[in-house]
Amino acid sequence: MMRPHHIVLSLLLSAGVAAPLVAHHSFAAHYDMQKPITIQGTLVNVRLTNPHSWFFLDVKEPNGTMSRWSFEAGTPSGMIRNGYKAAELPAGTAVTITGFPARDKQKVGMLQRLTTADGRTYGMFGPQESPGAK
Repeated sequence: MMRPHHIVLSLLLSAGVAAPLVAHHSFAAHYDMQKPITIQGTLVNVRLTNPHSWFFLDVKEPNGTMSRWSFEAGTPSGMIRNGYKAAELPAGTAVTITGFPARDKQKVGMLQRLTTADGRTYGMFGPQESPGAK
């Protein structure tokens, strides 16, 4: 027979294990991985915050208006391991981001690769090969 304090301890341990599972989400649940997108714009801000980094761009729409796009990326440590250095990409840097759009049709996406005008690339999935590299 379980004692009351064992039951309480079991409930607390179960909640502690379940909380991280609920807090972390699947990229595929939020982003349409079947519809890759490419967005060109000017970097406004980068937030290297846990659990995921965010890249914010100002994008000129086909009708001439400006809009703000947000791209979710990997963990800050993962982005740094994959070659990202904040000092190399100040606000105002022209970039092209390839990734996947949010399922809710907002101007939000998942960053797969960020490329600068001079061909430097950064991404979520390990070191990125520059265009034309062998």
